[in-house]
Amino acid sequence: MAHLFTLLTFSLIICSTTSAKGPPSPGYYPSSNVSPVSFGQGFSNLWGPQHQKLDQGSLTIWLDSNSGSGFKSLHSYQSGYFGAAIKLQQGYTAGVITCLYLSNNQVYPGNHDEIDIEFLGTTPNKPYILQTNVFIRGSGDRNIGREMQFHLWFDPTQDFHNYAILWKPNEIIFLVDDVPVRSYPRKSDATFPSRPMYVYGSIWDASSWATEDGKYKADYKYQPFIGKYTNFKLQGCTNETSTTCKPPSASPSGGNGSLSPQQLGSMQWVQNNYLVYNYCHDPRRDHTLTPEC
Repeated sequence: MAHLFTLLTFSLIICSTTSAKGPPSPGYYPSSNVSPVSFGQGFSNLWGPQHQKLDQGSLTIWLDSNSGSGFKSLHSYQSGYFGAAIKLQQGYTAGVITCLYLSNNQVYPGNHDEIDIEFLGTTPNKPYILQTNVFIRGSGDRNIGREMQFHLWFDPTQDFHNYAILWKPNEIIFLVDDVPVRSYPRKSDATFPSRPMYVYGSIWDASSWATEDGKYKADYKYQPFIGKYTNFKLQGCTNETSTTCKPPSASPSGGNGSLSPQQLGSMQWVQNNYLVYNYCHDPRRDHTLTPEC
């Protein structure tokens, strides 16, 4: 997965996370139109089955010095709403990635597409970073990743919160508790994923880059590292569905409408207060490789 050092002093940071209490209401809640599915209805284990436990609809996966664990959707999708409620581990989690993402890496190795929600592990008294990323046809390396990183306006270790990707034919929207935090529009075929992808979740050791560009590594004296998932939601268009299939609406306007003014306002609030990295404003990047910037 793509990665970049979080620039906590980067000029894009507008103000401290202590200066804001919570986002204004987006006025519309896409998740309310998507019914939950059980883990078995939508997913199966992909790797590390001995590090995966299902209990009354809640899935726990964990990483220790022997293995991590991952799961995969039963079907691939060409668009749709994909989400889960996730609870992260407290304490020292440096080097550990807990994630929910779309990918076709098993179908197109070395040339795949991906849409990521990744939680970058941290050290005590430092907040988690939520990393969102989009990359196309194997472009998600240090030069062509499209990372935007956020702190959160709540402690993600204290309770479950809903995280989702809404992938439409012309836009990708990342949502936290139904608040849009990022919109990635289709500017061209070369910068937007269009091939079918599966939905994945996993926990794994990314010590080489995950926490302050690899400064802090996974320390297995704190094992196991645990991620908890529940309230799985999958509603998308597959190869088997009708050509008239459309993903759930992103806004009250319905259809292919983009975000409403109220949703855009709540997204702007998040980006004003909690955005800590934006690839389009990184002076170290070669932006000829990211023309959408």
